[in-house]
Amino acid sequence: MLFQVGGQGTRPTFFEMAAAQQLPASLRAALTYSIGVLALRRPFFHKVLDYEDEFFSLLMLVLETHSLRTTDASFSESLYGLRRRAVNVQVKKEDARSVSGDGIQHRGLEKHQKVLSVAFLVVLPYFKSKLHSIYNKEREARLQASLWGDDNEGFNDAEIYEVRGDHVVPTRTLGVETSLRARVMKKFQKIVGSCYPWLHASSEGLSFAYQLLYLLDATGFYSLGLQVIGVHVCRATGQELMDTSSRISKIRSHERERLRGPPWLKAIQGGLLTCLYTMLDYAQTGLIAAVFFFKMMEWWYQSAEERMSAPTVYPPPPPPPPPKVAKEGIPLPPNRTICPLCSDKRANPSVVTVSGFVFCYTCIFKYISQYKRCPITLMPANVDHVRRLFHDM
Repeated sequence: MLFQVGGQGTRPTFFEMAAAQQLPASLRAALTYSIGVLALRRPFFHKVLDYEDEFFSLLMLVLETHSLRTTDASFSESLYGLRRRAVNVQVKKEDARSVSGDGIQHRGLEKHQKVLSVAFLVVLPYFKSKLHSIYNKEREARLQASLWGDDNEGFNDAEIYEVRGDHVVPTRTLGVETSLRARVMKKFQKIVGSCYPWLHASSEGLSFAYQLLYLLDATGFYSLGLQVIGVHVCRATGQELMDTSSRISKIRSHERERLRGPPWLKAIQGGLLTCLYTMLDYAQTGLIAAVFFFKMMEWWYQSAEERMSAPTVYPPPPPPPPPKVAKEGIPLPPNRTICPLCSDKRANPSVVTVSGFVFCYTCIFKYISQYKRCPITLMPANVDHVRRLFHDM
């Protein structure tokens, strides 16, 4: 299963390298999400989430070791048809600024380079993740201490006494109860809390510098780790892909030939090897499918949450029906511009808010002041319900 991002020649594009580098993070997010969903129904999976770093590092150790052993590439690089090649650098004085010139010769990976590759791909990210976790805990502890203060110091330093006969003997002190290991760990956490931001900034700065130089074609190494190992990442040719398949077949045949023991034991070992080979063969496809499934589910639930959180827009309510004219009230004139009280054209139009009918301001003010009601609907009203109307001519 290969993904082709584009480009020509043996040198991978920046986007191929970036996609290969970001794939493990997406894979980890997908696995964490899937295990979290399973943990809702099976509490056993909470233990896996408690040791998330160790679980994922062990999984990547198996995948990276198998991939480097069979394809000379990392797990994510093999998906994009990339291969790692050892570099013998013979830099000329007149071209010392370029490491991707004519003085570079590619060859297969040596054993120590594969071991170092696994260290940079699995071990260093594991320690970085643990340091990041320790830093977050230390930062939260400092934040709580700054907000709440150290109010419990007096209690922590209090002594517990035990009565022995006629004597009172202090048995232990809560502040001294912590073991040497706990004190060392606390000191280590403080050191990590102080140094980790600088280490993280330096690491990210170096990564950015190498990626920028690689994008500008100023270096052939995408990261500092590749340069330390002495490895270039190249695009695999069709012949190399065919050779990889034959190499895998030879390795597996050789492993089956090395089986020792009675026939029934060989059959069991052969079955286990077959299961292992099948899992490794379909691990790439299955894990990539898990990444796509995670992204799809993330989009699905995010869209559902947006729909649920979005305010519902209702259509405006219809206008209320016009008030009815009372039998004892003043009838409405046929012309709407005439005041029902004085039967003349309205002057200074004013509305009675309880009914909505418009009169002359002087007429309606006097009427409501005297009768305390609307002259048409006979609804109770006072002078505060009279509102003057203004309109542009």
